[in-house]
Amino acid sequence: MTRQWLRERQRDYYYRLAVTEGYRSRAAYKLLQTARKYPLIKEGDVIVDFGSAPGGWMQAALTIVGEQGFVLGIDLQPIEELKNPNAVAFVADIAKLTAEDILRRLPRRPNVILSDISPNLSGIWGVDHTRQLDLAYITLGLAEGLLEAGGNMLVKVFQGEFFKRYLEDVRTRFEGVRTLKPQASRKESAEMYILALDFKG
Repeated sequence: MTRQWLRERQRDYYYRLAVTEGYRSRAAYKLLQTARKYPLIKEGDVIVDFGSAPGGWMQAALTIVGEQGFVLGIDLQPIEELKNPNAVAFVADIAKLTAEDILRRLPRRPNVILSDISPNLSGIWGVDHTRQLDLAYITLGLAEGLLEAGGNMLVKVFQGEFFKRYLEDVRTRFEGVRTLKPQASRKESAEMYILALDFKG
């Protein structure tokens, strides 16, 4: 990390807000802004969060689902315990997991699948875009095995050559699909989010 990067981070509004409000990452606000605007998550929902380290999206989801909900986080990196009885995290590669592996750790089938996963960036855009789409397709495949009809999904996708193809594949599986970029996303970032509502089953 360079000194310039650290200075820019400290000036970042959402980074400073996350520190003030106790969120582990500025990314928490991407989920909160989306959930406030669209019917993605409701109180009592069971949620699976892929790529959840350091736990910002898990924290944000917990504020919505409340005491009757449950959040399961999965990442290659360890996630510090949230000290909340209805939040659990474990270390795993989602490419090596089945829906059954995940269901064993849940109180019941999830209502929502979240994915803010990014690959280790190479700096070569075509490579990074393809790797990220691979993760998005893994997320979609697991969502099909986990969700019941009516479930929702929010997944990060990098813009690029295969973006539209992935978007169309999601549209065949969900009734309501749209792309969005939350206000908390950095303007220079090529990331987009696909919001998919009402899984067809």
